[in-house]
Order: sequence, then C-alpha cells, then structure tokens
Amino acid sequence: MDDTEAVDQAGRGGADQVGRVGRAGLDQAGPGGPDQVDPGAARERRLAAFRAAKRVLSRPGADLTYADSLERLARRAPEVFDLGRTSDMYGDSIVEELERRVAGLLGKEDAAFFPTGTMAQQIAVRVWAGRTGDATVALHPLAHPERHERDAFSAVSGVRTVHPTAEPRLPNAEEVREFEEPFGTLMLELPLREAGFVLPSWQELVDVVEAARERDAVVHFDGARLWECGPHFGRGLAEIADLADSVYVSFYKSLEGLGGAVLAGPRSFVAEAKAWRHRYGGQIFQQYPTVLSALIGLEDELPRLPSYVAHARVVAEALREGFAQAGVPFFRVHPGVPHTHQFQVWLPYEASALDEASVRMAEETGTALFRRWFTEGPPGLSVTEVTVAGPGLEWGAEDVRLAVREFVGRVG
Repeated sequence: MDDTEAVDQAGRGGADQVGRVGRAGLDQAGPGGPDQVDPGAARERRLAAFRAAKRVLSRPGADLTYADSLERLARRAPEVFDLGRTSDMYGDSIVEELERRVAGLLGKEDAAFFPTGTMAQQIAVRVWAGRTGDATVALHPLAHPERHERDAFSAVSGVRTVHPTAEPRLPNAEEVREFEEPFGTLMLELPLREAGFVLPSWQELVDVVEAARERDAVVHFDGARLWECGPHFGRGLAEIADLADSVYVSFYKSLEGLGGAVLAGPRSFVAEAKAWRHRYGGQIFQQYPTVLSALIGLEDELPRLPSYVAHARVVAEALREGFAQAGVPFFRVHPGVPHTHQFQVWLPYEASALDEASVRMAEETGTALFRRWFTEGPPGLSVTEVTVAGPGLEWGAEDVRLAVREFVGRVG
C-alpha cells in the first residue's frame, strides 16, 4: 500500500493521513482541520506538539528527526546484519537476505523486495492477469488501490477492478461465489483499514479463499499490515499466508521501517515479478538503509505486535468508559474489540475542533491521546485512527480515562 509512505507510517490517526484527498496531499488539504487556514504553520505546530509529548500511544517514524532516525539505524544495524560485507547493488547482498527471511516467515518459495507497496501490488496483479488470462481483479472499494492510488491499476497496469461487496467488511464466500462477473484475481486487504482495520474470522477467510478457487481465481493478500493479524486469527504468519497464492507485506507501517515492501509467492511468479520490477523502475542501485531498517523492524517490532494487539483492547475499552463518564452525547470505538493494534474512534464534533483539542492537550499536558481527525460519513461526525504500540503499553486503563477527560474538556 506507495508514494505516500512519508505520511502513512501509522494509520490515519498515527501519522499525518487523509481519506479521499490522498495521503500525499494531506498537509496541503487536511479535510476540516486547521491546515485549511495555514497548512505549513499548522503542520509544524502539530508535529512539534506530538514530538515533544512525553506520553503517546505510539511514536511513528514521522515524529522523529533525521538525527533520531539515523542514530537508531546506526545503533541497531550492526546487531541485525554484518556491516563488513560489500554493499548491495541492484538488489543483491542485504536485499536478498531480507527477501529470504521474509519468504521464510511467510512460508513462500521466494520473495522480491520493492521500494513501494504500490509498485509491488501493481506488478502482482499484472503477473497474475497474464497467467490467468483474465485482467479483472476483484477487491473491496475501500481497498488502498481503489482509494489512494489514482486508479493506478487501470492507468498503469491495464487491469480492471470489480467489487463483490460494498459493505464495510471483506467479501464473504457467497458474495465471491455468486458474483455476476468473471475475475482472475481476488485481492483481500488484511486488515481492511478504511473500514476500521477489520478482519473476517479464520473460517470466513478460509471459506472466501475456497470460493475464489471454485471460480479458478488466484488469491492475493494485500498484507501491508499482515504482521499483526495473527492474534485475531489464532494462527502464525505462514499459516495465514498459505491461503494465498501471493502476499505483499510492508515494512514502514507496523514495523517502523523507512519504507519498502516485499512480494512473496511461488518461485516462478517472483522471478517474473522481478523482471517487471526492473521495467517499473524498481531496480534501485542501493537500498541498504531501507533494508536495514526493515531487518531492525523484524527483530524489534514483529515479536512485540501481539502485546500491542492485546493492549489495544484495553485502551479501546477504557476510551469507551472515558467518553461515557465525560458525558459525550455520541461516540463509537470501532471495532468494539479491536482486531489488530489499530482501530477507529468516532465523535460528534467538527474535525477542526478535535484537531485543535488534540494539539492543545499535547502542548499543555505533554500527553497526546489522538492525532488527526477527519470529517467522513454523516455530517457532524469526525473519525480518527488510534494506534497502540510500544509507548502505549505504559498506559493503564485509568490513564486512558483521565486522558479522555482532559481531551473532552478542550473540545470547544
């Protein structure tokens, strides 16, 4: 899931993101927020407040200075790779090491590293279109390629998209089996971020994959955030990935890498994908800083994700209790029990007022409970995304409830 990587580090509520405007244009056109008045000044004020905050639920890479990022990279890199080896050139050396490691984690024959997830998925659907003889991809209308990539599938890769369902969840087996049009590839975004980072049950996922197979379609997982899906499914990464013919994973969202993605699948599929990677401009001379950050993320963040998911459920429940105690006339935490370590919060106020309350609270108390707010859905309602990562583990339920009280008191 990209040319938007600099602002997509932790979800709409965890970094500076946007809905339909497109993440790359967020700070020029933040919907409903203070950026409409003075984008540059508002953005700098917001980032300064969040960087200075001592208590946060997550600390996305966008909060770090260049010096902070480089210090972390220099400190941890010698522990994840032999820095005495010759540097990479056009995808060898450390790049191949990352590819092998991710292929092993996902239980796939091979893997290819890409500079962006957009490119990886463009190539995945293109390769499958050629192999199946059907250039139609079935996916959800809220999926990242449909909402945030400027119709790249059709404009760049010549594939057509169809939607088995428009419900705010992934399609079920019946919808896939009974869909009236043929398609060669079923793409499933795990989790479906725009609908609230939602996942099907394990049996539902198995059933929908089987339904696609009945139609002789291949299955591709848009797994930008696949890393944190294991606790919900009660399965390991390899067992989840085994359901799909190909899988894409990202390194900068959940794993706090500098960027990059991997596309994994059968050996012949990956070989063809690498040929297209060259044609699409992804054969980059040297990529070791990004790859090192990915290896660090696999070492540091991947083992901790289950604890983030578990604590997100504590935070979500405490948010509900806090809003109820504060007398907020309407609120929703969605899903009720988070499926991953990210979820949505809906409140009945304008996004500009909620943005201002978020920034003021960070400035005045050193605690940042929420990040950006967006006006989506019915008029008068705004939504944010909450990410619970390492720093959030320090918050108890009472800390969250007190922070909600502080926040609501600033909403004017």
